[in-house]
Amino acid sequence: MAAFEERWGGLVLPPASRYEGGPKCFATDLPEGSAAEGWSFEAGVQRSAVPYGFRIGPSGEFGISTDLWVPLHADVEGWVEALALTRHASRWARQITTVTGDDVDDVVLDGFEPVREVRGLADTWWRGTDSLVAVYTGEARALSFPRGRSAVIYSGLDAWGLRGGVEDEVG
Repeated sequence: MAAFEERWGGLVLPPASRYEGGPKCFATDLPEGSAAEGWSFEAGVQRSAVPYGFRIGPSGEFGISTDLWVPLHADVEGWVEALALTRHASRWARQITTVTGDDVDDVVLDGFEPVREVRGLADTWWRGTDSLVAVYTGEARALSFPRGRSAVIYSGLDAWGLRGGVEDEVG
């Protein structure tokens, strides 16, 4: 908790596109759990009333918790990267398509590679030749509500939109 608070405490976050905006500001609270099951703690207060809390898990994962713990990203950096990537892709995509529920199963990710920087667990990002796809399953898992799954497809991206200014092998 002390390391989290030192690095992230007080950081005001932009609203997330999912999870009713996510936590507003990173801040810790009392730890929960035990040495045997692992400790976790609140990551920050929600922006709006949601039936779960944002937590840091026993191994540093960032996730949500109801009666069920669902890690969204392997660490806080993954959550922050996902927020940044959402903003970036939203700005540069020529088209944004959202599918929900069982339609998420129809999203074809053949030829896509995972975006490792988001360190996705329940929520993942994928990079294709001209598109990015964000797949959100955390809330659906935490609330046992499969229709709550969603995928956002950001298409019509050039190298800048796909990689944020990193030159490709040709450039």
